[in-house]
Amino acid sequence: MTTNSIIDNALAEGRHLLYADEAVNLLTMIGIPVNPCRVAADENTAIAAADEIGYPVALKIRSQVITHKTDFGGVILGIKDQAAFRQAYSQMMKKTREIDPAAQVTVEPMATAGVELFVGMTDDQQFGPVMAFGLGGTLLELYNDTTFRLIPLKRDDAADMLKSIKGAKILEGYRGQHPVDKEALIDMILNLSRLVESAPQIKEIDLNPVFAYSNGVLAVDARIIIDKTP
Repeated sequence: MTTNSIIDNALAEGRHLLYADEAVNLLTMIGIPVNPCRVAADENTAIAAADEIGYPVALKIRSQVITHKTDFGGVILGIKDQAAFRQAYSQMMKKTREIDPAAQVTVEPMATAGVELFVGMTDDQQFGPVMAFGLGGTLLELYNDTTFRLIPLKRDDAADMLKSIKGAKILEGYRGQHPVDKEALIDMILNLSRLVESAPQIKEIDLNPVFAYSNGVLAVDARIIIDKTP
């Protein structure tokens, strides 16, 4: 399977949003470290996945109808054992089935927290595809500290993005924290830029949060919107 085949399969089904597992597969193919996930259609399959992954785990809705999972309450983090998992699954699906009877779930390992960043792409009506970088997690909406560059990017462009946000000092190490791995961040930005060049069906990418560590980075959640090219 290739990145284009993942996109083409989704479009053939009339979908414009890649499922989380499809996004994980696509990002893995282009060399972006991403938190893995397992798809489950029912409670027993979900529990088996959680047991195999090892607790704590995260439980998330897999749905084409509910696209903003967190706002809906479709993300439950830090589930510590099987009993808590059963309760979380029941709570989530009771609400979800009323809106999307076909919804499934994904089960993911809990990632080690790092500096929360945002890496993304949007198809601007005036400028075309642009890359975005900034503070992530809840800070993304709170501070709106994001910088943009036109695609395609060179390495110097990606490096300059890291310096251009107001919170750039956080990347250098703040209050005793280690500096983040800037080269890994630059690689992630450039890999996404190349992906968009090769797959113009991609209209929007949100990697949020991206955990940045002193050695490496990890995309914890990915949202990819696609459409047929003109």
